[in-house]
Amino acid sequence: MRHGKKFNHLGRKTAHRKAMLANMAASLIMHKRIKTTLAKGKALRKYVEPLLTKGKSDTTHSRRAVFKLLQKKEAVKELFGDIADKIANRPGGYTRVIKTGFRLGDGAEMCIIELVDYNEVMLRSDDEGKKRTRRSGRKRKAKAAEEVKAETTVEEPKAEDTPAEEPKAEDTPAEEPKAEDKPAEEPKAEGDKPDGE
Repeated sequence: MRHGKKFNHLGRKTAHRKAMLANMAASLIMHKRIKTTLAKGKALRKYVEPLLTKGKSDTTHSRRAVFKLLQKKEAVKELFGDIADKIANRPGGYTRVIKTGFRLGDGAEMCIIELVDYNEVMLRSDDEGKKRTRRSGRKRKAKAAEEVKAETTVEEPKAEDTPAEEPKAEDTPAEEPKAEDKPAEEPKAEGDKPDGE
């Protein structure tokens, strides 16, 4: 019976499973991406995410706790050095599991598990089109209204770009008489003072 089964045993005894997950976690930390079966990838994600969270606080205690599970000095050094800097602002979700199809020999479902902050292609595409977060409210609506307002005020057509249209007779104001048509003003005498003086 499987009463209270909380995790995938992966068809191995406890010691074998723990050793395998420790090796896979160290490989993931060193190489930033590994290829494995989907079941192992999902089990590894649960195993390695708490270790990555511990890596963000560089204390002797957290180093010892991580070394107890990984058993590899190089992996611990890499985790508390380069990786901790990259994931410092991320509040969880450090890994990504991508399905890649089925293995040719036995048809097992395969995947790639990788550290999110080390996939440059995905990071570039995320920057281009940011997705909405779950939070909604007045701030987002106000920001959207400001963007719409900014777009309407900025995008005015230039005189060079628009084609010159003939003004309609109804739209044109009455033409002012030219200087030749205006009656000539009489020159004032030298003795006359302008009004108001």
